[in-house]
Amino acid sequence: MRLFFRIAGLLALLSSVGICDEPQQQPQQQKQTPTAVRSALEQDIVGLWMMGQSLCEGAESLPLVTATDSGWGNLMFQRGVRTWAVRQHCLDPEKRPGDQFRFVPLAATKSGGLGETIANGMADHLKSLLNATAPRGTEKPTQGPHFLVTYAGQGGRMIDELSSVDQSNDARTPKNRQHGGGYYKTSLDDARRAKIQAEALGKTFSIAALIWMQGEANGGPTGGINPSRWDQELNRPHGQEWYRDRLIDYRKQWSHDLQLITEQVRDIPMFTYQTQGPAGEAQLLAADRDAHITMVGPHYMIPSAVNSRYADRYGDPIHMSADGERWYGEQVAKVIHRVLIEGEPWQPLRPRKAWIDSDRTNIRVEFQVPRPPLVLDQTFLPRQEYPLAGGYHSLYGFQIRDSARAVLGIEDVKVESPTRIRIQLTAPVKAETRCTLSYGLPYAGQIGKISDIRKGPVVAEQATTELLIDGNIGPQLKPLIAAGAFYVSNMLSGDAHARAPIRFVHQKEGVTLLRFEDRELRNNTPFTVGQTLTTLRSFSYGNLRDSDPEKAIYRFADSEYGTRAWQAYPLWNWCVLFKQLPITDKIE
Repeated sequence: MRLFFRIAGLLALLSSVGICDEPQQQPQQQKQTPTAVRSALEQDIVGLWMMGQSLCEGAESLPLVTATDSGWGNLMFQRGVRTWAVRQHCLDPEKRPGDQFRFVPLAATKSGGLGETIANGMADHLKSLLNATAPRGTEKPTQGPHFLVTYAGQGGRMIDELSSVDQSNDARTPKNRQHGGGYYKTSLDDARRAKIQAEALGKTFSIAALIWMQGEANGGPTGGINPSRWDQELNRPHGQEWYRDRLIDYRKQWSHDLQLITEQVRDIPMFTYQTQGPAGEAQLLAADRDAHITMVGPHYMIPSAVNSRYADRYGDPIHMSADGERWYGEQVAKVIHRVLIEGEPWQPLRPRKAWIDSDRTNIRVEFQVPRPPLVLDQTFLPRQEYPLAGGYHSLYGFQIRDSARAVLGIEDVKVESPTRIRIQLTAPVKAETRCTLSYGLPYAGQIGKISDIRKGPVVAEQATTELLIDGNIGPQLKPLIAAGAFYVSNMLSGDAHARAPIRFVHQKEGVTLLRFEDRELRNNTPFTVGQTLTTLRSFSYGNLRDSDPEKAIYRFADSEYGTRAWQAYPLWNWCVLFKQLPITDKIE
């Protein structure tokens, strides 16, 4: 039996939301959909319900790259994608004005320091996969379903502040974090509003997917998990188990409570990204345990909000640029389609097992690869590396430590088969030594010593400083420059640690010039002549990806940074971040 999307009577809906005035078309046949989700995707209006913290709300993702109706026929409330707001009926969301919940075309909106979210990339890419016809000019697709995207969270929130527990209203919460709460209640009320609006138009409504982008706020200062703002930090293994179970419980309750509203019979699946920090691995553990949770993959390949511009400032490196948000939205849509439409048992690119050869100098790692073959990519991302005597402390993102936490030198990493890599060590490991493998570090290599430091020109009313390095290091810096601003550091500890984002690079007569704005110098700690500089990306990362051929519908649109403007977003799958994977003495 094939899936038919409801088109009858659609013009009334489209006219009411100003999306389309084309003649009615016949239903299009689509690929067969698994029975478990067919009813959700067959509705006229299909919800994509988001929850999370800053990366989900589009913190500092400015300027917008989807500021107007994209033409794909997807929807948001008149209120916007972000439906929760400080001091606006947080605890009684049902009192929000009804006229704010009229369906309008989906587009990104700016609210202070909040900008682009993943909404357009996700909904528009998913619509393109279902209909396979791009909008042209003023023409807009009339085929359903029409995706409605909402988000009811807030940046910096812990998982139980976003849940029905609503810890943000607990008296123990610091005053500066008591913003009214009610995030979970708002999400449920959004579903009620959507159902009412759809029924008023004579249309049906369901929620096809839950999208989860949270976890950084629960990270503890020593690498564990903080369950709240007042409880003691849980150590890494225990804390990750706690977060795993809490996320599964959240998914079950959120799905159940939304099902009561939408009258859906089956569980609503959740799709999560991998956050940086200890919660990222816990998210993967939750996906392994709950069949209704799917991890899309990491986001470290995305350009950082250090490239964003608003209110005469730049964004924080932990956030994503507007292009980064829209790009990751397409990644999410790709996986939603493969799971819900194609029935693929999706797994992100991740390690399955690692073992050391009998020669004790070669470690082989087998991976789960969504679309083989594996690629060690040092063109799109700079080669991740940090030197160690005779080799590397880390290479392509990989690092090996023994049971005493001492780093073992890596000589080389190579792809050995479509699903396997080989890591060559600088020296044999003793037979009794137990080792672990980790993946994901920010270092992009050393670039030489500072030969001179001078005052730079005033740029946009900002004083600048220029660091000079002998030699043309342009080829080494090319992947960093392509993504926009990058960091340099002298890698010293304590008060001597200097770091700054580089926003201008110039080479002339065998000298490379690096320029930064004085206001961005970390703790005002200066660099000095003779110091060796190490380059860093905003996110911990590695170079291992697959060869996924899926095409994006959007291109880099912000031409004010980097060199990728007008290139299509690549939809490869990059390896998840992980720590302390055991390395065995044999294949198990």
